[in-house]
Amino acid sequence: MSIIKSVEELEALYGEPGEASLVKEVDHIIPEYAAFIEASPFVALATAGPEGLDCSPRGDLAGFVRIHDERTLMMPDRHGNNRADSLKNIIRDGRVGLLFLVPGSGTTLRVNGKAKISIDPTLCESFTMDRKAARSVIIVEVERVYFQCARAIIRSQLWNPDRHVDPKSLPTPGQILERTSAARINAKTYDKEWPERATKSIW
Repeated sequence: MSIIKSVEELEALYGEPGEASLVKEVDHIIPEYAAFIEASPFVALATAGPEGLDCSPRGDLAGFVRIHDERTLMMPDRHGNNRADSLKNIIRDGRVGLLFLVPGSGTTLRVNGKAKISIDPTLCESFTMDRKAARSVIIVEVERVYFQCARAIIRSQLWNPDRHVDPKSLPTPGQILERTSAARINAKTYDKEWPERATKSIW
């Protein structure tokens, strides 16, 4: 197996980036990039910490990531499994990467920056959904913003309903937990109870 071991080898293989690949990057949120953030109901949040890297899915109603100003984003953190891997990383490192997806659009938006966590009551209340305030709010200081072209979405046919996988063809969360817990968690019981738990704790 041939392994690339230097940046010089990599650049020799891939060549120079085109102008469009470079000029699209800015250090603040321009109106065109704001449009994608406001339309997005889903973002992948990447963080780094002493134990390594983490990438967490974050979803809410479109526009749930608030544009406070051209250099600041705010994202509510809601009910979850209480592992808080991303939040622990943010406290200890602060570097974050965001990848916004907009259903139906091939273009994605990437934001890199530094984050901190606020539990200011007024701020958390401002993100209230279904009478439940955010548990905390991730505040991102924007450092780099740029769009990613549609090739990956086109190749994957992500939004093509004819390519959607039947969920019944995949292991259920209960089946996975039964395996990883050495059967301490019962698959059928977990899967039967999960929809009701999710409905009660979605926000």
